[in-house]
Amino acid sequence: MSQEGPVDVVDESQRRRVQRFTRIATIAVLVLLAAGAGRVLFMRAGNARTLEAHAAESALQYVRVTQVKATGAGQKLVLPGTLQGFVQAPVSARAGGYLRRWTKDIGSRVEKGELLAEIETPELDQQLSQAIAARNQTAATVELAKTTVDRWEALRKRDAVSQQELEERRSGYVQARANLAGADANVERLRQLEGFKRVLAPFSGVITRRNVDIGDLIDSNKPLFLLSQTDPLRVYVNVPQAYAQLVRQGQPAVVTQAEIRGRSFAGQVARTAGSIDTATRTMQVEIALPNRDAALLPGAFVQVELSALASGALTIPSNALLFRGQGTLVAKVDPAGTVQMVPVRLGRNYGETVEVAQGLQGNETLVLNPSDSLAAGDKVQVVAETRGATPGPAPAKGTP
Repeated sequence: MSQEGPVDVVDESQRRRVQRFTRIATIAVLVLLAAGAGRVLFMRAGNARTLEAHAAESALQYVRVTQVKATGAGQKLVLPGTLQGFVQAPVSARAGGYLRRWTKDIGSRVEKGELLAEIETPELDQQLSQAIAARNQTAATVELAKTTVDRWEALRKRDAVSQQELEERRSGYVQARANLAGADANVERLRQLEGFKRVLAPFSGVITRRNVDIGDLIDSNKPLFLLSQTDPLRVYVNVPQAYAQLVRQGQPAVVTQAEIRGRSFAGQVARTAGSIDTATRTMQVEIALPNRDAALLPGAFVQVELSALASGALTIPSNALLFRGQGTLVAKVDPAGTVQMVPVRLGRNYGETVEVAQGLQGNETLVLNPSDSLAAGDKVQVVAETRGATPGPAPAKGTP
């Protein structure tokens, strides 16, 4: 019995150590499992919050906006035109005959009164000689009538002739003087026609066309030359009815020619027709254009940019419009970032911008390039605003 006692003590002690180790191991495993479960729960909660944030961020729409303001600058109209001489006239001969010589050709610059051509007029020369002879004959008749009247007045004083006969002689003298005046007028007329044998420049300018050559038969219906004054020039453009009220006399104009690159020419509205052509629904406008260096040529095709008066209407970019079943809309953003759909009525279309005749008051914030899914009440986030106000109207293309 004394030999089995220590063995039992040892077994009991070893069993207690095993039980204590087992409890410690169990507690450790439970702690690790609890820690793992807590970590999983924490990660799930974090992932849920992140997912909610990403979902909210994805649901939020980011938009660009612009501010609506009234047009402050003048509108630009670009219209086609043709250059013309300020004074342009065909030079014809008043006297008929044959061209003896011409002294100026196309491109020649001439001064007022300078000789352009000479004409031979044999028939006119003969008519003048005949008229001078008829005038001399009439003058002799007048002298005879005057002498007759003087003699009959002397006879009347001696009562040798009647008063009636004297009055008849006086009437014949008056008629002879009237015939002489008519003959003088005819001679003067033919002499003036003789002066037209020398064709002179009616004003200073450039010969742009010569239609005759030496020996050609000349009559009053055939122009010899076309003379143009090239400084200044005229440009006529046809302004559409929609813009006619915005063009006034004295407004600036800029003329450009495609062949003259990098250069523009400043002109001014000289006058307007003041009425609309019923056939074309346009108003004719004349532009005065200085041409001191003769860089521009009459007859050239040019583009005329008119700085028309500002209409004062509200304008918005064309890419701010929405076309839906309710009509034409714009998406307005209030200070809280909520979208409101506003119906508008449009005015003139300038291409990049368009006038708003009704629906906006000014200073509204509008969404640019709104998506088709955008609806009233949506929350949006403004990411960038266009600099300044709505740009002025783009140049409007007019057709004559």
